[in-house]
Amino acid sequence: MVFTKRLREGIRRGRIKCSVRVWLRPHVKVGSRYPMDDGHIVVDSIEPIEMDGITHDLARESGFASVDDLLQIAKHGQGENVYLIRFHYLPPGGWDKA
Repeated sequence: MVFTKRLREGIRRGRIKCSVRVWLRPHVKVGSRYPMDDGHIVVDSIEPIEMDGITHDLARESGFASVDDLLQIAKHGQGENVYLIRFHYLPPGGWDKA
């Protein structure tokens, strides 16, 4: 999973623990680890949601100021399926403790 630079600090600090993605199909798997900076993102869950399920509160929880702000990042390419991904960040060396 790739995150825009402006979200990474919030992810590292544990303030951001979810992401909305608009994809043709899921690109991540539950339990898998994906590198981010020096640490890793671990996917806890992925669930399909409807576009109208993206609320202002969900946008804020994902690190965005608004639904429009979130969609500018999440919706690119040909994807039509919306996924809510919950995750946690493992700092460098944290995979030894997971």
